[in-house]
Amino acid sequence: MEKNGETRVAIVPNSMKKLLKSGFEVVVEQGAGNSANHSDQEYTDAGATIADHETVMKCEIIISIRMVDIAELSEGQILACVADPFRHPEKVQACIDNKITLLSMDMIPRRLSRAQSMDVNSSQDNLAGYKAVLLGAAHVPKGIPMMTTSAGTIRPAKVVIMGSGVAGLQAIATAKRLGAVVYASDVRKTAAEQIESVGGRFIEVEGMDDFEDESGYAKPLTPEFIQKVNDTVCGVASDADIIVTTARIFGRPAPITVPASAVTNFKSGAVVVDMNADVGGNCELTKPGEITVTDNGVIIVGTSNLPGTLANSASMLYSNNLTTFITSLVDKENGFQISEDDDILVGAPEGNDFFVAGMGGVLICKDGEIHPKQTRLGGVL
Repeated sequence: MEKNGETRVAIVPNSMKKLLKSGFEVVVEQGAGNSANHSDQEYTDAGATIADHETVMKCEIIISIRMVDIAELSEGQILACVADPFRHPEKVQACIDNKITLLSMDMIPRRLSRAQSMDVNSSQDNLAGYKAVLLGAAHVPKGIPMMTTSAGTIRPAKVVIMGSGVAGLQAIATAKRLGAVVYASDVRKTAAEQIESVGGRFIEVEGMDDFEDESGYAKPLTPEFIQKVNDTVCGVASDADIIVTTARIFGRPAPITVPASAVTNFKSGAVVVDMNADVGGNCELTKPGEITVTDNGVIIVGTSNLPGTLANSASMLYSNNLTTFITSLVDKENGFQISEDDDILVGAPEGNDFFVAGMGGVLICKDGEIHPKQTRLGGVL
């Protein structure tokens, strides 16, 4: 069962058919799906076996949302989860020391076409972007769409989305569907067309270039340019009703995009929804897991696990991602295989258009050693 407040479950009953057909025997911990609205009986009816925690932790392959307690595992077992290895090197080291094979699903080479259906980052970020706007709408003290009544006209809410990756684009689209006027920013100039395609208005910053690395993530920016982006976007947000921050740099703390000084200039009743409260927060005043109100009446929402607030949908998407991934490792003749020829496991070969130096795929470690391609990760162990 997922712990530490996690409401999602890694495998849902609808995934059983595909897993069983691929030759797996599936053992589900008792009560694991309760928070995601899946009863033990549903799993049993779908062909799974229900067992206690100790029995589950003895299975050859463990699938979870987050890292489990490595001390409960034994040499040779395989763990597939969102390990967030750059932020938790001690847990990776524990896997190496105990000869556990670690498959970190947040390291999926997202630009490989075959990896799209396995990309847990995108599936969960989509839901997070959607829910962030709903949280903002729930806390802002005014209506979102334009309303014309006999008592007067309510102007549409102004929403600013900071960052326009997967989560940001979904946030823009959701706010637009609710009837808001939406402005959005991104350090990738190429994002302008994407923003406009889902109904947003692009906030351009003077001197902007395409700050995107080979793996599709935003590059770290210079302090000077970060300041320029902050000043420009926070200026646009000064009269906004809802501000959603989405900026996340892979393997690094969340960048501050809303400094405390900017919050003092936001209007009373404005809502800041910080989508990265779990990794330090984009807003300097965010308190992880809390909703706070500043002296000037700005509401800051620091919900730490946005996909977890939509546990049923998030579990279904995660389960689809993991089921597609796990079954892809089954060879008809040799069964389940961890192959060095699989680009999703070990990253694209050098010279390939998708090759990223120092970045392997989801295979972090095996047989007591970090995978040779994980040189970036090796630098923090």
